[in-house]
Amino acid sequence: MTIAPASDAVLTAREWRELEADHEVRADALTLAHRERSSRGERHPVEDFLFTYYSYKPAVLRRWHPGEGVELADAATSRRAEWRWYAAGSLPGSLRVDGVALRGHRDLLVANITRILRATAGRAAGFGCFGLHEWAMVYRQGEHRHPAPLRLGQGPTDAVVEAHELRCTHFDAFRFFTPDAVPRNRVELSRESQAVREQPGCLHAGMDLYKWAIKLGPIIPGDLLLDTFELTRDIRTLDMRASPYDLSAWGYEPVPIETPEGKTAYVRAQRGFTERGQLLRARLLGVIEGS
Repeated sequence: MTIAPASDAVLTAREWRELEADHEVRADALTLAHRERSSRGERHPVEDFLFTYYSYKPAVLRRWHPGEGVELADAATSRRAEWRWYAAGSLPGSLRVDGVALRGHRDLLVANITRILRATAGRAAGFGCFGLHEWAMVYRQGEHRHPAPLRLGQGPTDAVVEAHELRCTHFDAFRFFTPDAVPRNRVELSRESQAVREQPGCLHAGMDLYKWAIKLGPIIPGDLLLDTFELTRDIRTLDMRASPYDLSAWGYEPVPIETPEGKTAYVRAQRGFTERGQLLRARLLGVIEGS
């Protein structure tokens, strides 16, 4: 069932419960493999990142919200009556997302997210980094963040870093660079300069759209939240396929960015993710700014 409610729309109990059920089915499918591995105590070098670095449990993805401007009829006796940021609607027994209260409580956070999204959306995309941030995280380092072996070995991996200019623009990747890799980056990055340096071609800027959607809470409609998660999942796969790690035992074919062919494949995929990210970035800004 697909419903695109207009501003100040009212969804009947049947309508919103169907939307909620559809959302839960989609969310469950997206998290099934992770939940099954977790029940067995198994770890995954690629997909665990979606639930550890972005430390949100599958239950958060499963919770459907209609977004602002939508009233849910006969919802006052449902479980969501106990959820934060919901308030009584204009109709007896209805509920709505209280965006005014949420924005008032998280005003600085919303302002920072808006600033980063708006600046990134308006900046030209860069496609010359080739995913070398993961290589910079193991440069001249005996111990690595992931237990998987290096595909080329330590010496040749270091040589790949030394043969390229590091062009990372994302602070949350840069902060994991090894000490020897930090001065090799084109620019020094900081948390304070994030809005100045972030650009839409960056894989991690695209993945962070999921983080921003989560932090914005129930003002973000459920379909948009899951769309950002799907983008993050897809980007993460490329990120690790292009990394220096050998993940063949997990079924991941490498994107060998140390070769011309690998660079071409990486940039082609990067451009596609940039287009998807820009569309989602615009949707998030539309929610925040009410446009």
